[in-house]
Amino acid sequence: MYAIIETGGKQYRVEKGMQIHIEKLPGEPGDKHVFERVLLVGDEKDTRIGTPIVKGAEVSAKILDQGKAPKVLVFKMKRRKKYRVKRGHRQMMTFVEITGIKG
Repeated sequence: MYAIIETGGKQYRVEKGMQIHIEKLPGEPGDKHVFERVLLVGDEKDTRIGTPIVKGAEVSAKILDQGKAPKVLVFKMKRRKKYRVKRGHRQMMTFVEITGIKG
């Protein structure tokens, strides 16, 4: 069974036992989290598509780790104006394991 969930403005295709990096969620490692914005639930026989979410469907996950994504460099320059700005950004991420799909 698989599902498509929405979190952090992005959509992810998940299955039970899968480990994914997503935008930061509140909680500590070891805590449980339930995703209620499930857009699609399917298996080999049947597929349920939500309008926009599937009623009664939820995906449960366990938080494994909180951390940061790799650094992204932001460089701005205006030629012939002696203007240069170099900045870096590391997005906060949560590493989760999908423990169950109900739907």
